[in-house]
Amino acid sequence: MKAVSIYAESTPNPATLRFVFNFSLLSDEVEYTNINTATDCPLAEELLTRSDIKGVFISSNFITLTKTEDADWFELMPIMREFLKEWFSSGKELFPNGPMKLREEVRASEKDANPADLKIMELLEEYIKPAVEGDGGSIKFKSFEDGVVTVVLKGSCSGCPSASMTLKSGIENLLTRMMPEVTEVVAEEQ
Repeated sequence: MKAVSIYAESTPNPATLRFVFNFSLLSDEVEYTNINTATDCPLAEELLTRSDIKGVFISSNFITLTKTEDADWFELMPIMREFLKEWFSSGKELFPNGPMKLREEVRASEKDANPADLKIMELLEEYIKPAVEGDGGSIKFKSFEDGVVTVVLKGSCSGCPSASMTLKSGIENLLTRMMPEVTEVVAEEQ
């Protein structure tokens, strides 16, 4: 039996909680927003069959769960924490049918990226990604065209009431200050 330690922490998005593990889950990230997309991940599939969970985001050492509007985290958090602890303690795998095929993300390939794209990706990776992951979410570069940087927000960032403020006052300010050719940052949610 595997020793599993999990703690839950709030995120800026009141609909999500971040469950942090004492071991690595995934080297990349994956998000499930409905049961039809979760067929390769029995954990996500089982969570999404519940009437109180509508989203599962799995990253390095955490899982962010998004609850339905009617659910209450005060009641739900200990149930989800115990469920996750039992799942991993029993030795169940996230992706039992071999290596998971990660969903094709909207991300620029470094070999196809121009110097401006590479600089934006570097700035997002160094300055923005750690803070976003700390809040249970994810940010990915999608494109840079006519001064506008488009990013994709996932996990707790998706649907978060404060995401637009963070996007404009944090991310946009940083990128426009570091790269004068950037005039705006917009988000695309998945």
